[in-house]
This record gives sequence, C-alpha cells and structure tokens, in this order.
Amino acid sequence: MKKSMWFFLFTLIISTSITLSANNWISMWMGLELNMMSFIPIILSKNNKSSAEASMIYFLVQSISSMMLMFMVLMKMIKYMMPDNINNFIVIFSLLMKLGAAPFHMWMPEMLSKINWFKSMILLSWQKLAPLMMISNININNSVINISIMLSVVIGSLGGINQMSLRKMMAYSSINHLGWMLAINKNIHLWMIYFTVYSIMIMIMCQTFNKMKIYFINQMSSLNMNNTMKIMLFIMMMSMGGMPPFIGFLPKWIVIQSMMNSEEMFLIMMMIMFSLIPLMFYIRVMTNMFMLQNSTIKWFQNCNMKMNMFIIMSMNMSLPMIMIMDVL
Repeated sequence: MKKSMWFFLFTLIISTSITLSANNWISMWMGLELNMMSFIPIILSKNNKSSAEASMIYFLVQSISSMMLMFMVLMKMIKYMMPDNINNFIVIFSLLMKLGAAPFHMWMPEMLSKINWFKSMILLSWQKLAPLMMISNININNSVINISIMLSVVIGSLGGINQMSLRKMMAYSSINHLGWMLAINKNIHLWMIYFTVYSIMIMIMCQTFNKMKIYFINQMSSLNMNNTMKIMLFIMMMSMGGMPPFIGFLPKWIVIQSMMNSEEMFLIMMMIMFSLIPLMFYIRVMTNMFMLQNSTIKWFQNCNMKMNMFIIMSMNMSLPMIMIMDVL
C-alpha cells in the first residue's frame, strides 16, 4: 500500500479512539467527522468512477447524519425548550443512519457494490464500532430501538435473497447482524463479544474473497479447489450465517439467552425465524461451488499452496469451539 494509505488508516484508528474515549458530545462528533474524512481518501485510493460514486454516497450520508447529530447537541447545550425524548430520538436516527441500519440502510448495499473487498472489510467492521458505542450510552425508549431491530432483521434477511453480487449479499448480511447487535446494545460486554466475533468472520470472508478475486456468485463455479478447501469454505459460510455448532452461533446464542432473561419473547422469536433466511442464500452460494464445474478459469489462476494454507488457517476460526460454549 502507499504511504498515504497507512497515514489515513492510522487516523481512522485514532478518530475512533477519540470517539470511544470522549466524555462529551462535541468530542464524539469531532471523532466521527475525523473518521469520515479519513475513510473517504481510502475509498478514493483508486481513481475510477466507482470509487468516486462510493465516496460521494458515503460523504452525503455521513454529512447529513452529522448535521442532525450536531443540531441536537447544540439544542441540548443552549437549553432549547424541546423534550429530551425528541432530542434522543433524532440523535438515535442520526447514529442509525451512520451505521446503515434499517430503515436508513439504502446506501449501504449500493456503496459496497462500488468498492473492493479491503474497503468493504473496513466499512462492515471498524466503522460500526463508534456509533454502536454512542447508542449504548444513550437513555432511549426501547420501542425506537426495537423497531430498528425488527426492520434490520427482516430487510437484512429478505434483501439478500436475489442478489448475485457477493458484496451486496454481505451488505444485507451485515444489516441482519446489526439488528442482533442492537438487541443487546445496552449491555456493553455482550455486544462487544458479538462485534468481535462478527468482525473476525467479516475479515476472514473479505480477505478470502479478495485473494480469490471473487465478486459474483457465478464465479464460485470456476474455483479450482480441492474438496477439502470447498468444505472449509462451506464451514466458514455456515458460521457466518450463525449455524450451530460453529463459532458464528456463539454470539447469537448469547443474544438469545440475554433476551430470554429480559422476557422479550416475541422479538427474539422473530429474529430466530428470519435468521434462517441468510443461511439459505449462503447455501445457494455454496451450491454453485459444489454442483457446477467450469473449465475456463479467468480470475483465479494464482491458486498456489501459500494461498491454500492462508484460506485453511483462516477458516479454522469458524470451526466449533465447544470448550467456549461449555464455559458460557
């Protein structure tokens, strides 16, 4: 990577750290703005039309949400006669827009379809940390968060069914996982466990697809891989979908247990039912790889032993972790 890229990655980490360690709204807002201005040059590292469109989408969405956030912070500071509930609602809306949670999700799949896997990995993992932490520190009525949870789970599940682009599919899967993270957002220790496991799985998936240069489902049929590699990739995809007993089921198990203790039975029942749909479109991806064979290989010619070992070692993170489950 270029030296400038390392600089912007460093400022990206510093800006999120500023938001996480701040004790007032102005400092949090400053960290979010620095984060946005650090990520846009990373998107524009390749000078093409898709990167320019993606950077413009990201800039507009983040700017609008930042304006909403700053407006309500100023209203709080000047003691304007507005109920605290309304202030908190608008702050939550701005943070949900930054996260790409439903019903403010429209920009996320469109933007992901225009950037590469490395930038998608940052957007789907690191960029969610600061807004999630801010939401967990706001005293808000559960009904607002519950509506966003239900919409995120439903839209994240149904939106990825007919997608041929793997990046759009990962975007809708991220929206679905975001609904699960919001469900336990008041308990910082639990959602941090979920976020950590989810981020590791996203990094493995994005790096694997980046190494293979895969962007669409029909490319899966042309992978020159042996059966062991295909099974490992299948395990990783099932872990991403949250199928037991793989590691991806562990954070969902934590959410289910926490919400059952809170007696939120209807919400968790709906979340469990709609979590089966992402498994369906993950299996559809794997079906192309197992059932179809194509003799012409154009985008996956450098499948050497070093590449195979990278994928195998990465996918082992998705294997069952029975000891951890027994401890919990």
